[in-house]
Amino acid sequence: MQIQKVGVVGAGQMGNGIAHVLALAGYEVLVNDVNEASLGKSLASIDKNMDRQVRSAKITQESKAAALARISTTVTLADLGASDLVIEAATEKEEVKNAIFAALLPHLQPHTILSSNTSSISITRLASRTDRPEKFMGFHFMNPVPVMQLVELIRGIATDAATYDALHGVVTKLGKIAASAEDFPGFIVNRILMPMINEAVYTLYEGVGNVRSIDQSMKLGANHPMGPLALADFIGLDTCLSIMNVLHDGLADTKYRPCPLLTKYVEAGWLGRKTQRGFYDYRGEVPVPTR
Repeated sequence: MQIQKVGVVGAGQMGNGIAHVLALAGYEVLVNDVNEASLGKSLASIDKNMDRQVRSAKITQESKAAALARISTTVTLADLGASDLVIEAATEKEEVKNAIFAALLPHLQPHTILSSNTSSISITRLASRTDRPEKFMGFHFMNPVPVMQLVELIRGIATDAATYDALHGVVTKLGKIAASAEDFPGFIVNRILMPMINEAVYTLYEGVGNVRSIDQSMKLGANHPMGPLALADFIGLDTCLSIMNVLHDGLADTKYRPCPLLTKYVEAGWLGRKTQRGFYDYRGEVPVPTR
C-alpha cells in the first residue's frame, strides 16, 4: 500500500525524532500528545535539530522549511484516524499503549497500519488487543532518531507480508537500514545491550570499578563510543530497569535479574540526564560521577 500520511502518538524525544525524519522524507505528519505544551516543545526541538543539520550541510534551508510545513499537531487522538500509518511512541507502559490503541480503533480507516516504537513489549500481545493484528508491527527507532541508522522491524505472530513490506519501504525511504527481529523480549538491540549495561551496574555495585573506570574501560578497551553507565544515563535508568524487568519476566532466566543498584537509583528518582542525576551528576558544567 502507499503510505503518505503518518500519525505519531507522543511528542517526547522519540516522537519528535520520528516526526523529524518522516517529514524530511516527504511524509505528511500529524503529531498527537495529551499535553499542548509538549507539542510546542516538540516543534521547537525539531526546528533546533534541523538547524543543526543545515549548519552541517546535511540538509538545505529549503528542505528544512518544506519538512516543517509537513508537520502539524493535535491534542485530539481521533484526528489521527485519517492516517495511513500510526506510530505509537508513548511511554513504555503496556497499559498506556493498549489504551491509546483502543481509543484510536473507532476512528481508523480499514487500511491503516498500526505500529509501536516499543523497545521491549510483546508486539503479538499489543496487536491482539486491536481489530487488525495482521496490520500491526513493531517499528523500533533508535535514539537519537535523526542520527541513528537502524530501525528494528518486529513482526507479531499475525503480522502479514504486506504490512512488513510497507514498513520496510518506509525505512528505505527514510534512508535508514531495517533489521528484522522476531517477537521475543527485547528484540535484538535491547536483548544484547541492556544485559551489558546491567552487568556494568553490577560491576559498580560489587566494587570492581568506579563509574569513571568502568566507562573508560569500555571506551578505550572495547572501542565503544560511550561508556555503558553514561549510555544508561542517556537512555534513562527507569527505561533500562523497565526493559530488564521485561527480559527477566519474559525469559524467566536469572541472568536478566536487574541489579539492585539500578533499582535503587530509580527509586531515588536519579534517572540520568533527564533528571540531572544518575550515574553522573549533570548539574555543573562537567558531568561528575556519583559513585
